[in-house]
Amino acid sequence: MRVGYARTSTVDQVAGLEAQQRDLVARGCEKIFVEQVSSVAQRQQLQACLEFVREGDTLIVTKLDRLARSVPNLIEIVATLEAKRVGLHVLDLGMDTTTPQGRLVLTVLGAIAEFERSLMLERQREGIAKAKSEGRYKGRAPTAQRKAASVRELKAKGLGASAIAQEVGISRASVYRVLGS
Repeated sequence: MRVGYARTSTVDQVAGLEAQQRDLVARGCEKIFVEQVSSVAQRQQLQACLEFVREGDTLIVTKLDRLARSVPNLIEIVATLEAKRVGLHVLDLGMDTTTPQGRLVLTVLGAIAEFERSLMLERQREGIAKAKSEGRYKGRAPTAQRKAASVRELKAKGLGASAIAQEVGISRASVYRVLGS
């Protein structure tokens, strides 16, 4: 059975999601798992898809970045598929992991993506360091510390950590951090 997986990061990307679904149907997918969620969030439909596929099935995605968020994540997904004897086709790459060439392409592309991400993070760190040295980067404002006076006031009124956290809009751990400082 051919099983498709389509994902966009936001609900605003309707056209992209429809295009993915169209391409998957055109490739003969009998069942398609669809979700609109960031790759860093819990991808429930991807999990359902990986549980659904059986030996001899082929998982089809339109692009590699719709499936995996990083090389380790890609390797984990491919290992799950291989353990179930399920192939992976990535349409825009013409890649098919059921062939030795497809597995080679997957490995090389994964390594390049990881390298690219490392370079991006390095440039980001350099930019932040430069902005800090010029006094233009202050970092994220510590939310809990800005609300420390309210936390202490509510504690003095006898409220517990959970009630304070809910009232002020911070986590219980942050309440304890404020009260401990």
